[in-house]
Amino acid sequence: MTDNIPRPSHAADRMRRHRQRRRDGLRCSLIELRKTEIDALVSKKLLKQETRNDMNAIFQSLYVFLDRSLGGRA
Repeated sequence: MTDNIPRPSHAADRMRRHRQRRRDGLRCSLIELRKTEIDALVSKKLLKQETRNDMNAIFQSLYVFLDRSLGGRA
């Protein structure tokens, strides 16, 4: 038996996630990184040399860097 409950649209789901991030105190920002900045993440051992072209690995290393530099989460 299938429920006839309508699923929210993709736009509604994106807006729900956006509002939740705002309530959690998060802001989304696009940044550009120089090769030298990625090199610095590698030299600080926050990013492995073999993952320097993996955007998810770069994002994770940036989060660690920012948490350490700015005192972590509130």
